[in-house]
Amino acid sequence: MYYLGVVVTGVGVLFLCLGGIGLFRFPDVYNRVQAGTKCTTLGAFATIIGVGIMEPTWFWKTLIIALFILATNPISSHSLGRAAYKSGTELAEGSVVDMASEFEEYSEE
Repeated sequence: MYYLGVVVTGVGVLFLCLGGIGLFRFPDVYNRVQAGTKCTTLGAFATIIGVGIMEPTWFWKTLIIALFILATNPISSHSLGRAAYKSGTELAEGSVVDMASEFEEYSEE
């Protein structure tokens, strides 16, 4: 079981590294939030569960922590993206469609 935990933790660390690279590579805040959310959610989840697999006495604690991250990380990223949009942060030059502008007339200010 220990080696399975090492592999799961390694996959999590790989995803965390890819998320960090995405933060530097992507052109605007919206793409960066997406990279940060997807990679860090899966990366942190896998890393924490891997530690729980390596240390079986910690498994239930790490599972609760991982589920908390799985529930809160996408919500916080959505809030960051919405705040950036509401404050008028521009899309990257290569962006083609602004789908959120369709819903502006329905949103409450």
